[in-house]
Amino acid sequence: MGGIRTSESTRKLARRLDSDTARVLSATVRRERGGRWFVAFQCEVQRTDRPARNPEAVVGVDLGVSMLAVTSRGRFHPNPRHLAHAEKELRSACRALSRRQGPDVRTGQHPSGRWEAARNVVARRHVRVADLRRDGLHKLTTGLARGFGTLVVEDLNVAGMLRNRRLARQIADAGFGEFRRQLTYKTSWRGGELVVADRWLPSSKTCSGCGWVNPKLRLSDRIYRCKCCGLVLDRDLNAARNLRQYVARSGRETVNGRGADQKTTRARVAGGVETSTNPSLTRLVHVGTH
Repeated sequence: MGGIRTSESTRKLARRLDSDTARVLSATVRRERGGRWFVAFQCEVQRTDRPARNPEAVVGVDLGVSMLAVTSRGRFHPNPRHLAHAEKELRSACRALSRRQGPDVRTGQHPSGRWEAARNVVARRHVRVADLRRDGLHKLTTGLARGFGTLVVEDLNVAGMLRNRRLARQIADAGFGEFRRQLTYKTSWRGGELVVADRWLPSSKTCSGCGWVNPKLRLSDRIYRCKCCGLVLDRDLNAARNLRQYVARSGRETVNGRGADQKTTRARVAGGVETSTNPSLTRLVHVGTH
């Protein structure tokens, strides 16, 4: 297989090994679709996590298709739509694959070399889209966990939303489930809290100013107009503010002195990170690529 290059610098890991603040537990080599080789080092590392910049701050985050995330402080994060931007190249690669001689189980026909090459091209296109999506979500969730002590999100029924034929592809491309997974362990790393609001909370239909509920609000209505107090606000921003107020109504004012219940998502291990029984030690996976 030869030498393996790493996507991340191993100098930091080497320094930790030299200072006895980390030790390598295992190494796993695997081949990903598209022909890329990965080596993953599972290490036990003594973590020194920094708290959030504003540990007492509570921020609501509303997820959507046009805007991936909107915070209650008025920050809009557009949806990069990585799959949509790569759709033209993917279609071209899939057409080239369909023109090649592929395997046939009935006749025992083996795939041609050109078919194998074309299949690798399609696989690399999909891997590229997944990498871009994951990288963008990491940057977004890291910024949120680093900035605020308590984050409030909706308990979205992603599986049910994917049944909508018009929005299924866009919802899958946004990566709502991955967003929440990353936010779960990153808030825990910094001593914060991820609060998951009730699934049936009408955050979009409720006025964040007076609490009036508009039962006739449609998905196409992008501006919320309150008939009671006259508030005119972006629909997603209004929902994010309602999510923030959800914490105050639940009695959890700050990060310190909060009472966890079934709607509070706590430190769940995900993404190749395993919490040790020693609170000062954390197992992490360092991944490299060929």
